Amino acid sequence: MSKALIDVEVERMRQDAIWGIQNHCPADWLMILGEEVGEANKAAVEHKFGKGSLADYRKELIHVASVAVAAVECLDRGEWR
Repeated sequence: MSKALIDVEVERMRQDAIWGIQNHCPADWLMILGEEVGEANKAAVEHKFGKGSLADYRKELIHVASVAVAAVECLDRGEWR
């Protein structure tokens, strides 16, 4: 497994430890994902203008991927609210 996928798995475990299993409706998952994408955009812009690092950008992309996986897991459980 690649380091990126391992990091996504670790982030998923961290998210579940903080918030427990989340069962949001699909629209709510998109709002959560959009917020994470916005943070990745911010990190990319900050890097472009010398105010952030690629490590920050990568971290935010891991969050994006982790939330997307959490949304898929929720759909697979079929237990969204």
